[in-house]
Amino acid sequence: MALTRGSFGGYEFDRMVVLFSMVDGQRQIQCAVSTSALDDLEKPVRTKSDEREAQFMRLRDRIEERAASKFLAREFEGTPPGIILRSIDFRK
Repeated sequence: MALTRGSFGGYEFDRMVVLFSMVDGQRQIQCAVSTSALDDLEKPVRTKSDEREAQFMRLRDRIEERAASKFLAREFEGTPPGIILRSIDFRK
C-alpha cells in the first residue's frame, strides 16, 4: 500500500527538525525532516524559526515523496520506528 499524506506535527527547535506523519492504511508513520535539509532544498535561504511551517508546506510534496521512498525501502530509524530525512536523502 502506498503512503498517503498525514498531518503536520510542528517545528521542534531542540532537535532542529520539522515533524510530520504519513499514513499506511490505518497506521500512522511518524516522520521528521531536518531543518538543514529544508534549507538546502531552498538554497541560499536560511529560514527563521517562525517560518518553518510555511517552508515545510512549500516543500511538502518533495519531502513526502522522499519519505515514501524510505518507507518502501524499510529505512526506519529510532524507537518507535519512523522516517528521518536529512540533506543526503535529497541528493541526486
